[in-house]
Amino acid sequence: MESQKEARTFPETAARPPGAASSQTPDEKEQQEDGTAPAAAALDTEADIAGADGLWELPVEPVERRPECSRCSRPQKVCLCPYLPAHPLNISTHLYIIQHPAEENKVLRTVPLLAACLPQDRCKVKIGRRFSEERDPELSTVCRNSGTLILYPGADAANLEEFILDSPVYPSTIIIIDGTWSQAKDIFCKNSLFRLPKQVQLKTSVSSQYIIRMQPANRCLSTLECAAAALSILEKDSSIQETLLRPLRALCSFQLQHGAQIRLSKEHLLKNGLYPKPLPKNKRKLRKMELLMNSIKI
Repeated sequence: MESQKEARTFPETAARPPGAASSQTPDEKEQQEDGTAPAAAALDTEADIAGADGLWELPVEPVERRPECSRCSRPQKVCLCPYLPAHPLNISTHLYIIQHPAEENKVLRTVPLLAACLPQDRCKVKIGRRFSEERDPELSTVCRNSGTLILYPGADAANLEEFILDSPVYPSTIIIIDGTWSQAKDIFCKNSLFRLPKQVQLKTSVSSQYIIRMQPANRCLSTLECAAAALSILEKDSSIQETLLRPLRALCSFQLQHGAQIRLSKEHLLKNGLYPKPLPKNKRKLRKMELLMNSIKI
């Protein structure tokens, strides 16, 4: 965090509020430098200060935010509700989104669109970095339930489609972490609760349709895309995925029409020699980039 510079107050400016202007003619400036400031200049300064003092009592008007749609959380002028289902999807699976606090105020976030498509009692968003049984008994109970899965890729993660075929208990709940890849890793690794559910991942070669935001690799999907794929599998209904992706496509299309650019993945940029930054000197980060270039899963 950048250190704040201490404000310095000089004798000249201590008597004048910020923004109070001081105008001098060349003759007056020359007389002030000789130590003989004219009385007229002093009177003008006092008048300026008296006039400025009245400004401090004026109420400060808060900056008005653009009105937001209550359903899709987008500004009303660019509401995406026409692309949402007329009624929330009828699903039996409970979805828990664990959202990193940094994602909450981002403009182009996908979780509000996802939540707008699902029943309120089937989609819950929990914001935070650290969770425990004491802080969140509800989440603790969910994580200890044998029918709960957590969608997070890794060596120990089972293929979701294969897992449900052999699972003795059909999954009723799935947890998805929302954040950048480093934020998601931090949340998963530093919360022991998330090691209790069965860890699963999606086996797909489909590239992300969230083309206005850069992904590490072509196969990396946004939170909405992950939820769409997972719910389609768990509900055994492929139309769910299409319904959930419709507002995401509309969002990307609108942004591209208004100046946004298609963001290619780091994997694509590296493979084609288009990566705009110098390669990192950190060996761990450099190794990750090498894996991307060789299409090896990180």
